Amino acid sequence: MKLVLTPKFERAYRKYVKQDKQLQYHLEDILQKMETNISATNLSTHKLSGKLKGLQACSCGYDCRIVFSIERDPESKSDVIILLDIGTHHEVY
Repeated sequence: MKLVLTPKFERAYRKYVKQDKQLQYHLEDILQKMETNISATNLSTHKLSGKLKGLQACSCGYDCRIVFSIERDPESKSDVIILLDIGTHHEVY
């Protein structure tokens, strides 16, 4: 599946990796895994509830989450992963 980064995700990503440059390499690996297999067990992908119902999240470390949705691209007729937010558990939920 193709990844689509929203402006909010891009801002949050830059802010998050600014704290720790080594984290950037780890996150790039996670994003590649998401693109290859969003259901991989090491991503701990799960559906969200409450105010984030309809969205999903995956783990990218002890206290790092990526919030996303899976939507159908009207042009290509294939599913895409829309990356919405990244941050600590507290920041994104």
